[in-house]
Amino acid sequence: MTHEEPVPKKAPDIADEMAEPPKETASRRDWMFMVGTAVNVAAGLLLLVPLAGYVFSSFVQHKDPRDWISLGSLDDYPEKTTRLATYRNPFTRPWDGKTADIPCWVRRLTGNQFQVFAINCAHLGCPVRWFQPSGLFMCPCHGGVYYEDGSRASGPPPRGLFQYDYKVENGELWVKGGEMPTLANPV
Repeated sequence: MTHEEPVPKKAPDIADEMAEPPKETASRRDWMFMVGTAVNVAAGLLLLVPLAGYVFSSFVQHKDPRDWISLGSLDDYPEKTTRLATYRNPFTRPWDGKTADIPCWVRRLTGNQFQVFAINCAHLGCPVRWFQPSGLFMCPCHGGVYYEDGSRASGPPPRGLFQYDYKVENGELWVKGGEMPTLANPV
């Protein structure tokens, strides 16, 4: 009888172990990482939208926020009187409601000479009132007072009332309105 010697088993080669890809199973941690990454990417893209609007806004041609608006017939404004007039802001949205109606003070001097004042006090923008007996505009918020020509009389306002540009055309008084006045952007 012949006796066969057992053949020694070959030791596993490291190269063989590396060639076989390990079996991967998706874990809850991996899934949460992928969902978190997707949410962060989406949030980052959403934040880029206003940034892109800001960066590219200088390339877009903007419409002038002011337009000529009729305040009605000249007969509505007797000479040497000051009256409250209201116009509808031409740049409104349907949900603006009563806030789209903008009041202004109209003072007719003589003939076709007018002064049209914004209703806003030059101090903090509160609405001023006209007091006919004293011939003064007065602000109820901080006591600002203006003469009938709109110049500052007393109180905290740094200047007189803002005046609108106006024109008379076809028997009507027109003002260039649509934007609220500020020191940086008077009407």
